[in-house]
Amino acid sequence: MIFNKDTAEKTAELLLQINAIKLNPENPFTWASGWKSPIYCDNRLILSFPIIRNYVRDEFAKNIEKQFGKPDVIAGVATGAIGIGILVAESLGLPFVYVRPEPKKHGRQNQVEGFLQKGQNVVVVEDLISTGNSSLMAVEALRNEGANIKGMAAIFTYGFGVAQENFKNANIDLYTLSNYENLLNLAVEKQYITEDQQSALQEWNEIPSTWGQQ
Repeated sequence: MIFNKDTAEKTAELLLQINAIKLNPENPFTWASGWKSPIYCDNRLILSFPIIRNYVRDEFAKNIEKQFGKPDVIAGVATGAIGIGILVAESLGLPFVYVRPEPKKHGRQNQVEGFLQKGQNVVVVEDLISTGNSSLMAVEALRNEGANIKGMAAIFTYGFGVAQENFKNANIDLYTLSNYENLLNLAVEKQYITEDQQSALQEWNEIPSTWGQQ
């Protein structure tokens, strides 16, 4: 679910402007999973554009507090959400921790890095939601440390049905600054893509695992 439509449209436009999101149905990208995709999203680019990263920071801070109440801690999911998560925590005047994909193999073997007390209320910040599996693994790691997860806030989601089901099963409320639906509508309106390309992009969103394999 998006925080609000105005933010969703503005965020989508900014991501397109800096090529954080690239749309190319004719020459699809190949994800690590092997899926063929007409879209590639690299939200790490946001950090290189001060005006845009400040916009994302401010929208996160404002909407997190409005939707979840002010938590005790902000947690970023490594590695993509560490930078923006720190900015959000700083804006809210809150402690920050981050979550590794798996525990370290040496030292204290931490998966959650930073100071976190049992029972603290945590909002998790993520950069991108695809299936939601890696994001929810971070939630599980925080819960194993005794955290009370208030919800997750992400920059962008592809809006896959499997992700919605995964978050529902995990009992986690997910809110995003923007999503695939608003991105496509904005991309057509601003002539980043044609209506024919929009149709191909919508088709991919419905069957991402097999799209482009005919």
